[in-house]
Amino acid sequence: MHLHRVGKAAYLDRYAAKLPAKVLDPLESQPYSSHVEPPDAPHEPILTLPGALTAYVALIAVIHLRVLLPVELENWTIDVFGFIPKRYDSTLLNISFPGGAGAKVWTFVTYSLLHANLSHIGFNVLWLLPFGSALARRFGPVRFFTFMAVTAAAGALAHLVTHEHAIAPMIGASASVSGAMAAAIRFAFVRGSFLSFRRGDADAAAKVPALSLVRALRNTRVLGFLAVWFGVNIIFGLGSISIGAEGASVAWQAHIGGFLAGLMLFSLFDPVPPGITHAADASSPDEPGRV
Repeated sequence: MHLHRVGKAAYLDRYAAKLPAKVLDPLESQPYSSHVEPPDAPHEPILTLPGALTAYVALIAVIHLRVLLPVELENWTIDVFGFIPKRYDSTLLNISFPGGAGAKVWTFVTYSLLHANLSHIGFNVLWLLPFGSALARRFGPVRFFTFMAVTAAAGALAHLVTHEHAIAPMIGASASVSGAMAAAIRFAFVRGSFLSFRRGDADAAAKVPALSLVRALRNTRVLGFLAVWFGVNIIFGLGSISIGAEGASVAWQAHIGGFLAGLMLFSLFDPVPPGITHAADASSPDEPGRV
């Protein structure tokens, strides 16, 4: 049926009276309006960890469940998987340690997965959150796990050289944590990275071109970090713990061994291509460099 103008208006008025009040609400958006409200921006989590680092921390946590074992069995796990310098000493009275010849190999790495208590784990994880996250994103899982093993071995070697006849087992991931910190500062202060003044998102911040070792050692911010790190570790010996009969002491030499290995071996693991060489001084803030 065709309605003329007056009849159509009256018909629409009667029809509108039967509709729910919501249709007539003037605050509602008009159905044919061209204005569309933008969707809410996605909210990123405050802290996201890469899968490799999450797996590493989870592995440490699971292994720490050994404290639930009977005391004799728990001590056995430390003797078998902890790093004992005396195990490699053939000049003094021969002492037999559990694990045999195999333990002389695997304990260079396995000691780093054992911890004395939850505070020991928490302190190492606290330092891994910024530095380990960036490194895991940059390296990927395989390179990251291999790097952590290599720096753990370097820390054990440094401890062996400085504690040749020690019987107390050394445990803790601090040598690897120190290595991760050292590797991360090769790119941490470059523009766009996670410690720079102009950082990007987490993935982009982890993939900026790194400084070469020479340029890193000329960078004032890197040198400042090195001075603080070495000063704190030499004075207080933060991190790794040796468990002996008289209690706990700090194996700070292992930290330094892991740190130096991470600093010098970084380029062997780094998959990010070299950056463009810049004429500006290497100590300038947030300057990109080359591997």
